[in-house]
Amino acid sequence: MNGERAARVRLFRLRSLRNKLALVFFAIIGSALAVIYFSVVTYPQSDLETERLRDLELVAGIYQSQLEELPRDPAKGQIPRTVRQVAEATDSSVTLFAWEESPVGLQSDFRDLRFLALFDSREQSLFPRNDRLLRGAIRTRRSQKGFDAFQGADVGLVAQPLFGEKPGPGQRRRVERVALYSRDFEEVEATVSFIRQRVLFATLAALVLALAGGWLVARRLGSRVRRLEVAAEEVSRGHFVDPLPVDSTDELGQLTRTFNEMQVQLRQVEVARKDFIATASHELRTPIFSLAGFVELLQDEDLDDETRREFLDTMAEQVARLQKLSVDLLDLSRLDAGSVQLQPEPVDLAELARSVAQEFTPALADHHTDLKFTLPPDGPEALCDPERVAQIVRILLDNSLRHTPPGTHITVRANRSNGAAKLTVADTGPGLPEGSRAKVFERFYTGDAARGAGLGLAIARELAERMDGRLQVSSSEGATAFTLELPGGNGA
Repeated sequence: MNGERAARVRLFRLRSLRNKLALVFFAIIGSALAVIYFSVVTYPQSDLETERLRDLELVAGIYQSQLEELPRDPAKGQIPRTVRQVAEATDSSVTLFAWEESPVGLQSDFRDLRFLALFDSREQSLFPRNDRLLRGAIRTRRSQKGFDAFQGADVGLVAQPLFGEKPGPGQRRRVERVALYSRDFEEVEATVSFIRQRVLFATLAALVLALAGGWLVARRLGSRVRRLEVAAEEVSRGHFVDPLPVDSTDELGQLTRTFNEMQVQLRQVEVARKDFIATASHELRTPIFSLAGFVELLQDEDLDDETRREFLDTMAEQVARLQKLSVDLLDLSRLDAGSVQLQPEPVDLAELARSVAQEFTPALADHHTDLKFTLPPDGPEALCDPERVAQIVRILLDNSLRHTPPGTHITVRANRSNGAAKLTVADTGPGLPEGSRAKVFERFYTGDAARGAGLGLAIARELAERMDGRLQVSSSEGATAFTLELPGGNGA
């Protein structure tokens, strides 16, 4: 097992992002250097040889007149001296050829010409000779150049026609001799070989530097990614870590910044979740313990009918409280999960408020409360989900009944304002304490725990915001008003 685990660790390291990035950098730079190497080293020798041969042809043209002035008698000693001087000046070997026609006469293709070497600057028995170039120089009366082999080495040849004395009018000068210049390419080969070695060493050094640099860059990137990975694993286990340092402005820096922001939000959600569970457990525990106590009393005590009826009424109140709390918790969980589906449509707020208020007729009678409407006959119209707005109105009316003494007057009014539709539920109760106005919409906050769990107003405000509206409260001694503001419909 340990061997398999070690093998997996080695395989993971080989396939790590650091090694992959290093290999990618190495492959890219290696490919680029290979292209440079083959484009620079593979083809330049022929180009250099061609350039050298072209230069020889140009230099030979400078000394053409000097060779043409040589005497026609080979026995004179001026020919060797001049040929050697020209060879030295042109950095080449020069062979001077004479030619003669065959006994049957000159043919049109010049193939029957015979060439005789008068002198070679090497002063050796062996020297380059290319009859094709010599014939071409005589036939075209222009210099001819080409490549050949001499003693196992490549040489460049230039055949230059040498003209005789100027003839009479209307006649062309006759090609009497041909100078064959030859130049070897040992220097070119040495230069190319030197360049190849230098480029090869430079390429190898660049590849080593590329591999080292790519590995260092990949190691840096890999360590940053690994840091994010370790932090993400800790967060997934529920262990929040300190904010990671944002040490760059690139994509990884932006990812690190986003991760830090995500961790802050997750921590807030986790804290809210724990607080929610703790508060919900407390809210559920009170009525459950109360019910358990009454059940125990009903089972163990010999109670008269009036006491038993009193206990049952109290238990019914606690059951109703549990039912409302369970419904509110379910609504909150749906809102938090984003599963509440809204279907906005034009809604007459006045008509909707009257419809919901009818549901509270028994409760208003028990509370000895008068409900007054200040509603226009034709609206206002709002763009909203009618079921969710009705739920908000129920919460506001229930809140007014729960937290006001019997006989308190409640008013429901609606109006239009700046393109928005407003619905207000106001009462003439004692009002909200100064410190509770900012907390009244918080979950589980209530000024009187015996009268509710403090979830209704939180749900109402959340629903209002989901419909692009808002729920506000204003309170003073002897008056409290909750106002629902929603986007106006076509008639608003």
